Amino acid sequence: MDILSLPPNIIIGNIISFFASITLILSCIVNDKREAYKYQVIEALILTVSSAFFLSWTGILTMLIAAARNYLVMNEKLTSKLAIMFIIITLIICPIINTMGLIGLLPMIGIIQLTICNYYLKTIKWIKVAFIVNVLIYAVYFIGIYDIVSCLTQVITAIIGFVSLFKLIKEESEKR
Repeated sequence: MDILSLPPNIIIGNIISFFASITLILSCIVNDKREAYKYQVIEALILTVSSAFFLSWTGILTMLIAAARNYLVMNEKLTSKLAIMFIIITLIICPIINTMGLIGLLPMIGIIQLTICNYYLKTIKWIKVAFIVNVLIYAVYFIGIYDIVSCLTQVITAIIGFVSLFKLIKEESEKR
């Protein structure tokens, strides 16, 4: 596929997604939980804009929910009622506004999966597993909407996550 033959909205969406990718990388580099979630809020808001260029209405909704959820997690205010509210909104609205078939439902699956995990998972090992699963869901979604930049970022993030998880498991087994 010739990059220049892509529609302008796809090219613009990928350029915007590049900036979202930078914030995702920054969220992985910092060692402060609050700072990491701040960058993830920014990433979700940037991806909201790029989703508009990809004509992904479920992407817009789920990125707005992700920004709100991450903001609440950042401020330690994600309650079970709010988590349930985000899930219900996602379950009701995403299927209604989805115009992309199964690909369009992947952000819905991803946002529900991570919302549940953000609320329930407390150990770093399981948080890493949940994050890896989530970035793989989004990698498939991003390739489906031609967001090549975000897809590559998600794949690289998954690889880094796997390496980090294996190091953690190795360290845990050496302590025993």
